[in-house]
Amino acid sequence: MYLEPRRGGGRPALWPWVFSVMIAFGLAWYIYTRQAAIMETVRGPLPTPTPTEISAAQHVAHGDRLFERGQYTEAMAAYRRATELAPTNAAALARWAHILVLRHRPAEAEVLARRAVEADSQSAESQAILGIALDWNGKVVEAVGACLRATNLAPSYGLGYACLAEAYGDQGRPTDAMRAAERAIELDPENPFVRRTMGYMYELLGRYNDAIREYQVAVELNPNHASFYLDLGRNYRVLRNAEQSTHYFELATLADPEEAYVHAQLGWNYFALGQYHSAASELKKTVELDPEYGRAYGQLATTYYFLRNYEDAIPNYLRAIELDGPSEEYYYSIGFCYAFIGQCDEGLPWFEKALEVNPQSSAAQQGLNLCR
Repeated sequence: MYLEPRRGGGRPALWPWVFSVMIAFGLAWYIYTRQAAIMETVRGPLPTPTPTEISAAQHVAHGDRLFERGQYTEAMAAYRRATELAPTNAAALARWAHILVLRHRPAEAEVLARRAVEADSQSAESQAILGIALDWNGKVVEAVGACLRATNLAPSYGLGYACLAEAYGDQGRPTDAMRAAERAIELDPENPFVRRTMGYMYELLGRYNDAIREYQVAVELNPNHASFYLDLGRNYRVLRNAEQSTHYFELATLADPEEAYVHAQLGWNYFALGQYHSAASELKKTVELDPEYGRAYGQLATTYYFLRNYEDAIPNYLRAIELDGPSEEYYYSIGFCYAFIGQCDEGLPWFEKALEVNPQSSAAQQGLNLCR
């Protein structure tokens, strides 16, 4: 039965009031959650906070910590940033140069070290690192002068005497070199680069086991520097200890995997052991890391040659010639590569080029006889 609603008195219904409260609350919550966007619409976006740039000195200190850990690429970036903020920061320039020396880029290191000395000629550190860069760049006489200035400026600075010892040693003055190296150790026996210099003194004297002992001390003082492992590998190679030389060259690549030179040393060590596939792998890494490393292209080409991969050897020899200039060996090797793949017409001009470099080249003459 249909019933009509009652009319007249009674309490008013509650639900319209509840519904109104819910709507008001929802609107207030929406406005609260959207207040940032609303304010931005009204007054525009607030400026984004930017991090405060640290000082040049702080960048240098950060670079020093990275250097101690053997993180050369990152350390150089820190030193570079310091010089961007303070172009005459001698410490940043000198320490950046030192890393370049350790990475066997002495020409670049010399430029930076000279800037360091120009910025502060009274800095013994800058003079010493300039001396090291000059010495590794083959300018031994000038290196001796810079190292002497370092020792005169700071007579108790061990690295200054280490620098002087190395320069004297390369100048053929072993007595003076050893005296300077001993003085460096007296002043700073816990400096791994000072101990490394003493190892180099023994190496120049042909005392390879003594050299190895000092290089080991350097590693114990700081195991993060690839150059110490290269020194050990080189001396074990002279002693014909293939296992140990390979071991230390491998450690060098682990210590500084981004450095082309260490891969080149390991690769050529594999080559000497007849491990040509391993050699090719390391030498390919070398030229990938440093596409301007002419000698590595030549070594890679020679490795391919021994693997009888003549097609890949040819372009690598050509790249080596492009970077390093004419070479009797590279010329006749290209000639033989063409001869061995049955293209003597292509090979003949290369044998002739080798004879232009050295008219007495027996290998080039053999190549001509083979193709004719």
